[in-house]
Amino acid sequence: MTLDAITLSVIQAALQQTCDEMDLAFSRAAFSPVIAEANDRSDGIYAADDGALIAQGSQGLPVFVGVMQYSTKTIIEMCAAGRCLPPEAGDIYIVNDPYLGGTHLMDVRFAMPVFRGGAIFCWLSNTGHWPDIGGAVPGGFSASATAVEQEGLRLPPVKLFKAGKLDPEIYAIITSNIRVADQRIGDIKAQAAALHVGKDRLFQILDRYGDETVVAAIAELRRRAAAQMRAAIATIADGTYRSTAFVDSDGVVDAPLTIALSVEKAGDQLTFDFAGSSPPCAGPMNSVLATTLSSVYLAMRHIFPEVPISAGAFEPLIVKRPQGTFLDARYPRPVSGCAAEVSQRIAEAVFAAMVQALPDRVTAAPAGSSGNFALGGSDPARGRDFVMYQISGGGYGGHAGGDGLSNGCSTIGISKSPPVEIMEQAFPVLYRSYAIREGSGGAGKHRGGFGLAYEVELLRGEARASFVMDHGRTGPQGALGGRDGAVNEVTVFRGDAAHVPPHLSKEQDIPLKAGDRVRVGTPGGGGYGDPAERDPALVRRDVRLGYYTAEQASEKFGVAVAE
Repeated sequence: MTLDAITLSVIQAALQQTCDEMDLAFSRAAFSPVIAEANDRSDGIYAADDGALIAQGSQGLPVFVGVMQYSTKTIIEMCAAGRCLPPEAGDIYIVNDPYLGGTHLMDVRFAMPVFRGGAIFCWLSNTGHWPDIGGAVPGGFSASATAVEQEGLRLPPVKLFKAGKLDPEIYAIITSNIRVADQRIGDIKAQAAALHVGKDRLFQILDRYGDETVVAAIAELRRRAAAQMRAAIATIADGTYRSTAFVDSDGVVDAPLTIALSVEKAGDQLTFDFAGSSPPCAGPMNSVLATTLSSVYLAMRHIFPEVPISAGAFEPLIVKRPQGTFLDARYPRPVSGCAAEVSQRIAEAVFAAMVQALPDRVTAAPAGSSGNFALGGSDPARGRDFVMYQISGGGYGGHAGGDGLSNGCSTIGISKSPPVEIMEQAFPVLYRSYAIREGSGGAGKHRGGFGLAYEVELLRGEARASFVMDHGRTGPQGALGGRDGAVNEVTVFRGDAAHVPPHLSKEQDIPLKAGDRVRVGTPGGGGYGDPAERDPALVRRDVRLGYYTAEQASEKFGVAVAE
C-alpha cells in the first residue's frame, strides 16, 4: 500500500497524541506525588508480534522506551511458551521483574493486549514508579542490598485484571508485601485507566483510517525512522571513539565502578562496546540488560532528537551484550540503582565519546543523578504511616551554543521534583530551603548549569531516611577543556551532630526524629570549552547575579571582579 505524506503524518501525530493522552490520564488520576506531580511514568504502543516500539508519549521517561519494548516482548514470548496465562480481551498484565526486561522493582509495568477482529492488534503498556514495593527499607532504595529479594516484591507477568476486573487474590498478594498498602489502589486504577484511554483513542484512529492503512503507516514510520537515524549517523566521521565514566560505589564496597565505552562508527551504523567495564558488583548498582540498552538509546535520542521515536530508530544502534560486567545483571544481583543512577552514567559515557565526533551537537555531562531520597515513618498527627520519595534536578552541561540549563530534570526523563507545597501537605516535613546551588556549574567557555540545594526537616514522629544518589566522588564531566561540575553532597543533621554518609551519597536506614534535617546539594553540569575563553562580561554577570562569588570567578575563569 502506498501512503501519501499527509496521511502518514496525520497518523503519526495521532499515535503520538494517543500516548500523550495516556500519560496525562495516568498523572491526573494517580494518587502518589511521584506520579501525579513528578510524572515518573510513561506510556506507549507496542507491536503485537514482537513488542517493538510503535509510539511513546512525549511526556514519558525516555529510559522506559527500550525497557517497555523488551518487557512486552518477554510477555509475548512467555505466553507463547505457556509460562503465563494467554491474553484475552480486557486482561492487563502486571510485571516488575528487572530480569524480564525491566529496571528496578519500583518501576511497575502494566501491559494490555488490544484485540481487533478477534486477534491482537497491538499492546499498550505503561510504567509507573510506585513509592514503595516492600523490601528492607521504605521506598525500595536499599543502598546496601546484596540480593534482589532485599529490595522488595518481585512480580513475573501475571494478570492483575482479568476480563476487565481486578483479581482480588493477586491484589492481596501485592498489598500484603508493601507499605502504605491502602494507598496503592489509587495508582493501580490510574495506571489501568490510562491504558483504556489509549485503547479508546486507538480505536478512533483505526475506525477513521482503517486497520490496513494504519498497519501500513506503522511499518512505513518504522522504516523511515531507521533511515533517518542512519542518515544522521552517516554524518559522523568513521572511527572509534572512547570514553570512561564512573559510579561512585555500589553502596557496599566503597570503590568506584568503571564504565568503559568504545563506540565504533562505520558507514551508517554505530556499535557500542562496554568491554572492560567493572564486573558485577555486590551492591545495588548493577544494571539489567534492558536498562543498559535503553540508556544508550536515550543518549542517542538526546543527540539526534529530530529522529522520530520508534523501534526503527534503534536498528542502526548495535549494543554488544556486556557479559561479565555490572551492566548485564543476572539474578540475584540487586539493581535498585540501575534505572535512576547507572543508566545516567551510561548516557554520560555516550556523551563523552560522541562529543569528540559531534562537538556542535553533544553537551558536556549533565548532573546525571535522580537524587533518590526516600523517607518512611509514622505521622502521629494523622495516625498513619507514610513513604515519601523525593527526586531532584541538577545542572545540564554547557554546549557549543551556550551555557547549560540549571536545575533541569534527570538525563533519563522529563520527571520533575514534586512541588514543595504538595510534599509538605502530604508528609510531615518542612522544606527550610529550596534554591539554585550557586557555584556548582563547571567552568568553561560555556559553563555548566547549576544544581539544586534544599534542606528538609522532619516535623513530627520518627522516620528512616535512605539515599541512592551518585556523582558524590567525582562531578559531571566537562567537555573539550571544560571543567567538571560540582559533586553531589548529602548531610544529615541529627540534633547537633552532622552526618555525611560513608559512601557520600548512598546510605539506608538513617533514623530521624522530629527536628532532624536532611541537606542535599545536587551536581552542576560540566563546562564546555576552555574557561579562559569565556566572555569576561558573562563572568561578571554571573557574579552580579550571585551564581559565583568574585573569588570563584577568579579561580575558575581567571577574571577579576570587584566585590
